[in-house]
Amino acid sequence: MKKTIIYIVVALAIIAITVFQLKKNKETTVSRVYQYDKEQAIYVQAITLKLESVKNDISYTGTFEPNKETRISADIQGKINAVLVDAGSVVRKGQALVQLDNSLLKLQLQTVEIQIEGLENDVKRYTILANADAIQGVQLEKTGLALKSAKVQKATIKEQINKTTITAPFSGIVTAKLTEEGAFAAPGIPLLQITDISSLKFTINVPEQELSQFEINQQYALSADAYPETVLSGKVTMTGSNANMGHSFPVQFSVNNTTDLKIKSGMFGKVLPIVMKNDGEEMSIIIPASAIVGTNIQPQVYLVKNGKAKLQDITTSTRFQNKIQVSSGLTEGDVIITNGFINLFDGANVTISN
Repeated sequence: MKKTIIYIVVALAIIAITVFQLKKNKETTVSRVYQYDKEQAIYVQAITLKLESVKNDISYTGTFEPNKETRISADIQGKINAVLVDAGSVVRKGQALVQLDNSLLKLQLQTVEIQIEGLENDVKRYTILANADAIQGVQLEKTGLALKSAKVQKATIKEQINKTTITAPFSGIVTAKLTEEGAFAAPGIPLLQITDISSLKFTINVPEQELSQFEINQQYALSADAYPETVLSGKVTMTGSNANMGHSFPVQFSVNNTTDLKIKSGMFGKVLPIVMKNDGEEMSIIIPASAIVGTNIQPQVYLVKNGKAKLQDITTSTRFQNKIQVSSGLTEGDVIITNGFINLFDGANVTISN
């Protein structure tokens, strides 16, 4: 009986010791776990909103390219007798640029003209004789066919002679001289490069979420970095259908150059995605994209009011680079949080750090 009592007492003691140890371990674990104090102020960074000029903040960089540019080569082979222009020369459409040697072709033309003259005389004689039944009509027919063949040969040689004078396909500027007098010309070998910069193409790359800002045939204001004071009008002629590796799409504009053609091919420039209005600058609330929380469907920002963070629904209109134009939900003078969102919640106490 005594042994049974001893066993029970020992068992109860072991259980008591185990419970005590478990409770102590729990208290130790709880003491080591960080307990966030929701009343403690959170340090954040914030900005005070003000109206900003949209046209000064929104811009995309692009490159001016010639509307037309080509490298000219000969259609036939031949020695170059003369290059009639130099790099930098302004040329008109149809102006002679390069003259190839055509002396042999001219001799061939004279030979064919003599053949034609003889065949024409033969046709006249054979016609008279055939009408008198002095010769067979087949002889007249063969002579007539030979005359036609000679005339085709003459036209071919004349066309070859015409091609020895290489002319400008359009008006422009000679931007590269790739041959000299005495060289040999052949099809596919470039001789000159002509560039037309009276009208230009201007191409930018736009992120997919900003592509809707540009509409086909709509006019936008452009400027070259070298001449920022000169504002050009560019019309959207193409928006790309395939994105590049950065998920951006090309947007191309057609631009008329200045009368003195001071905008050159390869220059950098900027375009404003906001269509310019006659009543002056467009002012709007513009915030950093990093201040946006919530979803794309319902964007939100944290306002700072009376030392507390308050979630505010907003409506956005235009996104560009790392900024967003806000159309509703915010007003000038509002203070919004831009950094320090860890542990931040609606109604949290906040302290604005410098």
